[in-house]
Amino acid sequence: MPTDSATPLHMIDILSKKRDGGVLSEHEIQFVARGAADGSIPEDQLAAWLMAAWIRGLCLDETRALTLAMRDSGEKFSPARLGKRAVDKHSTGGVGDKTSFLVAPLAAACGVAVPMISGRALGHTGGTLDKLEAIPGYRTALTLAEFEAVLKKCGASIIGQTRELAPADRALYALRDRTATVENPGLICASILSKKLAAGLDGLVLDVKTGSGAFLRKMEDTEFLAALMVTTAEAAGTRAVALLTDMSQPLGRAAGNWIELVECVELLRGAQPERSPETNFDLRELSLILAGWMIHLGGKAETPRAGYALAEAALSDSSALAIFMKMVDAQGGDVAVFDDPAAFHKPGATGVVEAWESGYVAEMDTTALGWAVQRTGAGREKAGEPVDPHAGIVFLARRGTLVERGDPLATIYATTEEKLREPMELVRRAITISGTPPESVPQVSRIFTRENAESYLKDAVR
Repeated sequence: MPTDSATPLHMIDILSKKRDGGVLSEHEIQFVARGAADGSIPEDQLAAWLMAAWIRGLCLDETRALTLAMRDSGEKFSPARLGKRAVDKHSTGGVGDKTSFLVAPLAAACGVAVPMISGRALGHTGGTLDKLEAIPGYRTALTLAEFEAVLKKCGASIIGQTRELAPADRALYALRDRTATVENPGLICASILSKKLAAGLDGLVLDVKTGSGAFLRKMEDTEFLAALMVTTAEAAGTRAVALLTDMSQPLGRAAGNWIELVECVELLRGAQPERSPETNFDLRELSLILAGWMIHLGGKAETPRAGYALAEAALSDSSALAIFMKMVDAQGGDVAVFDDPAAFHKPGATGVVEAWESGYVAEMDTTALGWAVQRTGAGREKAGEPVDPHAGIVFLARRGTLVERGDPLATIYATTEEKLREPMELVRRAITISGTPPESVPQVSRIFTRENAESYLKDAVR
């Protein structure tokens, strides 16, 4: 039986309906989101609803209704007073995925406002906030008024989710992690987009990872999620694009907290890596591609290619570097630590993994390498655990690198000598050396815009 806003609702009825495969109305989904946000629905019933939604799935209409209901469950940020289009980037997570520190200042340098709300490390992927907090004094917890002030001053600001934004997502996400209901495209889409849309974005660039370090391993699952997020954001009035990008190896050289920031600042200072497997060219190139799309969606370039050119110019003339440093300073960070990054870096223990035979680095199990980074002390196994800003891994060989026996493959920085052992063994097991080089993998394998995302979903079977 259909429901409307005048119909009294009871959670037990909604649970039964979803359990039996029914499609929930917008009114029913709003009831669930509101109850999650204000605590009026008990956790056991929310957990039961999540499991029913995971098993039965959420149709397109349910996913869109849940996204908007979660977006509207708390306060919303309005970037209208900034006088610029607001565009953000979101990544589904990976190892060494540090593009936020490049794309935010690059897009801001080209006249786009970048209100970026980011997360922390959990599992095998790193967290943007943990990396920024490696800078002494950097504040990731700002009020919405402080957030707006930094954006007005710098054009970009990277913070954590505030208590006011999308509180329904905070409640449901914590339960999903504890009830094995994470890997559901509708729930993932609603969680990601509710926070982003609550920031009042005009445009959103989605970096959806593929390969051995991706959150979703099957390509059809990755494509479905990418298309679903694009169509859902567009239906909510936010221009969106999703790029499927390679995570068959760590992105760039460094994976950790402080060492990733250093790598990004080097690029912002004009480092020019060559096109070879041993360099961090993939990080520079992907950041420029993503920033190009942000600049295009922000109305500052006719095409993504023109946006790429503008971003590259902002990299070359150091205007993006100036914005990054200005943002760090505005959020309380000590920019002086970047004067001599090596002096600030004080890991508790250092080890080197050497090649055990000669040949090509053929494959890298990037998820396993992410767990190796986590075990150094750079990540966390559960929410709330501290992380070591100085721990992490610098990968000295990439897929396709020709190595001789004894050549260094990776330098590992750990909290203690004891914490070196497991990550060193994980790195050895995660890297395959072969007599033949691997096939190259494209940086971007597919792009979803509104038009082809909608057609994809019509043909997809879920």
